[in-house]
Parts: sequence; C-alpha cells; structure tokens
Amino acid sequence: MNTMMMDRSMTMGMTPMTTPAMTMPTTAGMNMMMIPRCTMKMEKCKDGMKIMCSCTDETAAAMMQNMCNMMGTGMMSCHMMMNGMMMMSCNMMMGMCKCEMTKDGMCFTCTSGDAKCCQMIQACCEGMMTMMNCGCSCCLCMNNTPVCCGCC
Repeated sequence: MNTMMMDRSMTMGMTPMTTPAMTMPTTAGMNMMMIPRCTMKMEKCKDGMKIMCSCTDETAAAMMQNMCNMMGTGMMSCHMMMNGMMMMSCNMMMGMCKCEMTKDGMCFTCTSGDAKCCQMIQACCEGMMTMMNCGCSCCLCMNNTPVCCGCC
C-alpha cells in the first residue's frame, strides 16, 4: 500500500511529482461570479424583518431580480463582512423567506408566526443593522447563492 503526503501544492491545483499510480486529479479552476452592488436597508416588521436592496444601475438591478427569480423562495442567509472577513452569519431558517421585485431592486422578507422564531429573526436584524451602521457590508444569499452585496 502506498502512502502519499499531501502538501500545500496539491490544494493550489499543482500536480505533485509522484508515480502515475499515485496521482490525484487537480481542480478545474476558480469558480467566480459577479454579484450586484446595492444599497441595503434593514428593518424589523411585525412578524420578522425586511431587507430592501436597491441599485442605481438598471443593469445591476435587473441582474439581481433575475438571480432572485431563478432562486425562488427558500433559505435566506446574510453574511456581514468587514475588510473581506466574515464577522457574522445569519441563516434565516427559522422563518418563511420570500423576495418581491421593486422598481430598482428587491425586497426580501423573513417572517414567522412562532413568537420565539420571530424574536430570533428580529434579533438577527438588530445585530445586522448595528454592524452595517458600524461599517460592515452585507452579502445576501438565497439558497446559498449570493444575490446581492452592499451597505447602508
């Protein structure tokens, strides 16, 4: 039985110097996607929270709307970022999340009929609003796919 040591070169997509029987497939390359930059406003509502994403650029707004239509309703998550590092992540699995088109972007709502779940959603909203007011940006995902990114 052959034993192979893995080093950093394997994770970078470089083929190690080994015999043909020991080779491992390399990665196909980077998978990148552009997401629209927008202005985001969050607010608590009666049964949960709302996030309004608006773009000044018509093309960016249309791209965001198309991406949201493809994703449909489902799990929404928000990732608070500062200087490229994730500071906080909120998965809104405790509520019913949906998105509606607006003239310049999208409106995302996450609500729950359960009092404790509603309280958790609103606590997430409060924390995210505080972080955005302190300079963080937010990356909003639907079904684990980023659909918009922005700040207040």
